[in-house]
Amino acid sequence: MGILEVKNVGKRFGGLQALGDVNLSVAENSVHAIIGPNGAGKSTLLNCLVGKLIPDTGSVMFDGQSVLGRTPYEINQMGISRVFQTPEIFGDLTVMENMMIPCFARRDGAFKLNGVRSVAREADIRDKAEAMLVDMNMVDKRHMHAASMSRGDKRRLEIGMCLAQEPRLLLLDEPTAGMARADTNNTIDLLKQIKAERDITIAIIEHDMHVVFSLADRITVLAQGTPLVEDVPENIKGHPKVREAYLGESAAA
Repeated sequence: MGILEVKNVGKRFGGLQALGDVNLSVAENSVHAIIGPNGAGKSTLLNCLVGKLIPDTGSVMFDGQSVLGRTPYEINQMGISRVFQTPEIFGDLTVMENMMIPCFARRDGAFKLNGVRSVAREADIRDKAEAMLVDMNMVDKRHMHAASMSRGDKRRLEIGMCLAQEPRLLLLDEPTAGMARADTNNTIDLLKQIKAERDITIAIIEHDMHVVFSLADRITVLAQGTPLVEDVPENIKGHPKVREAYLGESAAA
């Protein structure tokens, strides 16, 4: 049984069946990729996992507890953090101030943005944020305003902010979207380092197959809202059903 168990999940939007009878098991301490063509239901599934959407049918269990009906904040406190497709950072704050926010929230369970300057005087918060910047190799950028950084550095900061919450499951939604190849490769290296050094499970939605095959232990392919196939990466690459879903090739050809 995996740390994340999705059973018979379905979601409709009016007459559109976005998800139909989705089953997914993510093994603890693995990297599990969810891929599929546009409109396959990947983002809808992710939103069901983090409380932004409630499925019409089925169950979502994290470490034996249901996430359904919980707020995104409550799901985060259970040990699930999400990295969004567009980096969710505070552009008018410095890199250091951004990193202090989740450190404070992890300690006290809540945070008011207008209190960030007073929090800066708290040694334990500052020390933990500094340590996270070291882990993210961003100490030299600590005084930069986050809005002025490259997309790759913004993503690195956001991942660090998620890790500061000490999650057991990290959900990544298109983490390399819009990046140049150099930033993409740096992000791959960062995620490999995170996986090697931390007791963490990673689930990733990604279009870039270079990223997927560089990181994933297992891959689930969605098509038209249902799982098409799940297997190890080497068996996914040439799978006829996957080629049909992505390229429109006949599985019998």
